[in-house]
Amino acid sequence: MSENTDRYENAVARYFEAWNAGDPEALTKAVATAWSVEGTYTDPLAAVTGHTEIAGLIAGAHAQFPGFAFRPLGTVDGHHDTARFAWELVSESDGSAPVAGFDVITLDADGRIRSVLGFLDRVPAGATG
Repeated sequence: MSENTDRYENAVARYFEAWNAGDPEALTKAVATAWSVEGTYTDPLAAVTGHTEIAGLIAGAHAQFPGFAFRPLGTVDGHHDTARFAWELVSESDGSAPVAGFDVITLDADGRIRSVLGFLDRVPAGATG
């Protein structure tokens, strides 16, 4: 169990590194490290495939929420090649967290993300369109 727990936690740590990458070069590298080449990301607002589209989605989130960072909430839970975890988007200036949700990831044999299914629990009015 410990080996798998580390596998899930490492994958989720790389996931947050990608979501919090500060510049385009770091973002490109972090996405390539976290996701498999044909990896996907799907939530109620987006469905993208591949490193370029995933990086574009993350860059768009940074543009919509400048000065915010994604932070994990609680622990990572997983079994087989699947893990789930909660997160929130936190303002670095005042600590508010207007967006929160949880994600379910599926990993490949190398521990990179094959798919993300995201669920949004809290979204500010006007953020969806």
